[in-house]
Amino acid sequence: MLTLNKILEIPCRLPKWKIHGFLRGFTFHSGKQSLHKLVLGIETSCDDTAAAVVDEAGNILGEALHSQTEVHLKTGGIIPSVAQRLHRENIEQIVKETLSASGITPKELSAIATTVKPGLALSLGVGLEYSLQLVKQYKKPFIPIHHMEAHALTIRITNKVEFPFLVLLVSGGHCLLAVVQGVSDFLLLGKSLDIAPGDLLDKVARRLSLVKHPTYSTMSGGKAIEHLAKQGNRLHFDFRHPLHYCRNCDFSFAGLQSAVDRIITQKEKEEGIEKGQILSCAADIAAAVQHTVASHIAKRTHRAILFCQQRGFLTPSNAILVASGGVASNLYIRRTLEIITKATNCILLCPPLKFCTDNGIMIAWNGIERLYAGLGILHNVDGVRYEPNLVLIQTSF
Repeated sequence: MLTLNKILEIPCRLPKWKIHGFLRGFTFHSGKQSLHKLVLGIETSCDDTAAAVVDEAGNILGEALHSQTEVHLKTGGIIPSVAQRLHRENIEQIVKETLSASGITPKELSAIATTVKPGLALSLGVGLEYSLQLVKQYKKPFIPIHHMEAHALTIRITNKVEFPFLVLLVSGGHCLLAVVQGVSDFLLLGKSLDIAPGDLLDKVARRLSLVKHPTYSTMSGGKAIEHLAKQGNRLHFDFRHPLHYCRNCDFSFAGLQSAVDRIITQKEKEEGIEKGQILSCAADIAAAVQHTVASHIAKRTHRAILFCQQRGFLTPSNAILVASGGVASNLYIRRTLEIITKATNCILLCPPLKFCTDNGIMIAWNGIERLYAGLGILHNVDGVRYEPNLVLIQTSF
């Protein structure tokens, strides 16, 4: 940053947020200018093959995505070997479409950023292998990306959010609360002790056989539950809230899954239908499950907000909660979070819906953030590996 200060003749006494804001609005049109950053982001952590080119101002120059949802709906869940095959079949075309749409050639890129952790091992391997080929062919720096870090920082593409802020990451594979103190500086406050909320919603949708319903047959499990719940009465079923007596910020959804499965089995017997047929009370079950999930997430997040306010992580002038990840696109959950942020004088910020699910844009942007911070930029990629089970590292209080 000192070098940039000298180049741009910015007095060092300016706050970091002003310098950062100045840089994001500073656009060059000549390829010779060293400050014009262009990053290709590649994402293959689970079941979407995605890529994007983003510049330092947050402009999305080109993007492409191939979704595997329809295939995995037919198999009743994600089969890692199938996901791997589909990534291999589509990744080259997705990157070509992205570069073509952006009007950028690989030689003009400042770096290539790729998700290497966490995720499905077989899926991560495809993205990493392809990216390293590009890196070696065009002699570009490589930036390994932490998938959850990318989700956490996505909000900074559309909003001028300064550090620190509280982030809630909720998806099909993760659920955590953390204080984001810097580009790669996270203080973990709580995480799921078992399964993720998105995983729970998908399993409930499969147990309710919603894929057999014409209206929901092409939707992901979580989206199907959200739409079906609008027709149901959440009060018809009363599921116990997880970790009710635990005074921390951790989450748990496995017990709720077991309770739902028992109720569905009971109702199937009462209605005299076989497993796989759709219950008459399916909408009520969906509404009750969604409400319990939303309430559990809101209660743990409320506790995290109070903790951050007491410890000074969230000040009155910068009390921001960012909710990101695929489950954060659920509007019912968003409305529940709005209730607690209003009660605690916080601002709730959510990325646009298309940014909440896995995408190449957030990976490319994380690459931009790391370029400016000078973090994790590799010019030698020997020994680079993917890490499927890694979580955010907790710093000490």
